[in-house]
Amino acid sequence: MNADPYPGADPLCSAMIDSPVGSLRVVASSVGVRAVLWSGDDATRVPDRARVDLGATVSPGMCRTIDEAALQLAEYFDGTRIDFDVPIDAIGSEFQQAAWLALRQIPFGETISYREQAARMGDQSKARAVGAANGRNPISIIVPCHRVIGSDGSLTGYAGGVDSKRYLLDHERRVSGQSIL
Repeated sequence: MNADPYPGADPLCSAMIDSPVGSLRVVASSVGVRAVLWSGDDATRVPDRARVDLGATVSPGMCRTIDEAALQLAEYFDGTRIDFDVPIDAIGSEFQQAAWLALRQIPFGETISYREQAARMGDQSKARAVGAANGRNPISIIVPCHRVIGSDGSLTGYAGGVDSKRYLLDHERRVSGQSIL
């Protein structure tokens, strides 16, 4: 029997978009963006992945949230958007949600350390837990975990790879008129 593990839940839609950092798969629910995945990304970063065929695509106009996310990502990469306002539908624990909210508060073109992010969340001793929560962030770029770096300034692990992280940080610095890494 093939019972739906999420009875009554809205199906997710998914589409590939091109970007300067490679193909990105945007996954959306009826509420908002559920994930922005890198090519070759671990599909387990999409909660409820059983409800989406990650190999499927939708036509333009079939999922308004994906169309809006694709437009906003294109504007971001064109340098005309510094904040995302597409609705998001990230699924995670209370702590993960708090960490992801803290990520969205980091201004465009700026970086902070994991310890600073933990301090902003109320306990700087939880830097490792923050790093783990950031690593589970399913909404790359829109929820900007690339803006968190090591306390020594090093570019630490990133789902899209360190080269993509460097590209995103350099892009934001160029757009905001700062020197690049």
